[in-house]
Amino acid sequence: MISKYLAIAFLATASMTGAAAAQTATNQAASATSATTHKEGEWRASKLAGIDVYNEANEKIGDIHDVIVDRSGRVANVILGVGGVLGLGEHYVAVAFDKLKWVDQPVTSTTASTTSPQGNAPATTSAPDSTTRTTTGAATTTTTTITTSASARWYPDHAVYNATKDELKAMPEFKY
Repeated sequence: MISKYLAIAFLATASMTGAAAAQTATNQAASATSATTHKEGEWRASKLAGIDVYNEANEKIGDIHDVIVDRSGRVANVILGVGGVLGLGEHYVAVAFDKLKWVDQPVTSTTASTTSPQGNAPATTSAPDSTTRTTTGAATTTTTTITTSASARWYPDHAVYNATKDELKAMPEFKY
């Protein structure tokens, strides 16, 4: 009778050990195929919506409204919103993803202004070290923007597409 109980206990223990070993092998295989960290060059698709699109002359021509993915998971098209005010009256056009040039650095804006001093008096400007400098002639102001790296953001700063706003508005409208 005792041998009968020992045999049942032995079989139960063996079957539980086999099930536990099978679960461990399955979990290890699943973890080997899934991504665990962000890799350089990967972007969050949710963050692409709203990114500004500029042309080659650094003029804003629209923004990304949506990203279209095919069945295999590849990005087929990017939907650009052109024109409109606060989303009203926007014209949506589909542009192939590979036609956009993605830029991680912010758009550099340079503002140049020429001012003439009053009368013959020289112009005064404040230097970054809180001293006052006197200049004569035209003044030029340059504005630059400092931002964090794109790898920390998981999305590019902006996209560049070689077209004007009018050319995009002339394209056939994308219908959802």
